[in-house]
Amino acid sequence: MYTAHPDRYADMPYRRTGRSGLKLPALSLGLWHNFGPDRPVETQRAILRRAFDLGVTHFDLANNYGPPPGAAESALGDALKADFAPYRDELVISTKAGYLMWPGPYGEWGSRKYLLSSLDQSLARMGLDYVDIFYSHRPDPETPFEETMGALHSAVQQGKALYVGVSNYSPEETREAARILGELGTPLLIHQPRYSMLDRRPEDGLLDTLDELRVGSIAYSPLEQGLLTSRYLDGIPEGSRAASDSPFLSADTVTEDLVGQLRALAEIAEARGQSLAQMALAWVLRGGRVTSALIGASSTQQLEDSVTATRALDFDEEELARIDAVIKA
Repeated sequence: MYTAHPDRYADMPYRRTGRSGLKLPALSLGLWHNFGPDRPVETQRAILRRAFDLGVTHFDLANNYGPPPGAAESALGDALKADFAPYRDELVISTKAGYLMWPGPYGEWGSRKYLLSSLDQSLARMGLDYVDIFYSHRPDPETPFEETMGALHSAVQQGKALYVGVSNYSPEETREAARILGELGTPLLIHQPRYSMLDRRPEDGLLDTLDELRVGSIAYSPLEQGLLTSRYLDGIPEGSRAASDSPFLSADTVTEDLVGQLRALAEIAEARGQSLAQMALAWVLRGGRVTSALIGASSTQQLEDSVTATRALDFDEEELARIDAVIKA
């Protein structure tokens, strides 16, 4: 029987999510990869237990995480039942709906029918009565925002979600979603954008919009699918994501110029006493504008290395200038 570490809240920083009462750990565990039938069950459970022992109280999922779709939620459901039943009220569990889950016209996007049906399926897979955060995973260009946001509001009204969020929405779409939700009486809690040193699109208006609306943010892919780690400092290693047929990172991405940039960034990180991955996580969290950063983990050691990043989240102006010079070179 798993017993959580008594000092699990000693070191992890927690940040208030927008204007809400909810605090999230600076690092949250994403179950996008590494949770499904292709990974040993005990390894998955060990990662979740170690995360919680380190103060990572937020587990982030989506209906389509796997493979196959739904597998990550089922894996978490098994772990919740086996290890975390006494700790449910200490956990923040989120899921999303928006991408393809089942065939036919009702299996993706942002209709009320799809979103609420998907949430019911997610709750069943995880063995939960509610999730803490339910997201619209992507904007639907053909469904009125009033319908999509109305479905999120209904999830809260039905007691199946405590808070709601959006992911992959533009600044303008985020503003409209927040307006509609505010009128319904269910405030927009959080936005989940892709954000890293190599992908700075949120700086083109989104972060300013979230600041203005007082909405939280949680960055996914802060390590840019593993590029911002030591794995690619000498090119593409065997067994890496870029060496596979992964749709998320192709070998063509890892150019000589990029490898040179990664090496230069690794030198800056070393001078800070960090690995490249730790510096990349700290960079996303710098200044407090981002509430939390999502990390993945294939082992407890990888998880522990990532959590160490929270010990040095500050940058001086010279370090930030050097990073910008490398990225923009």
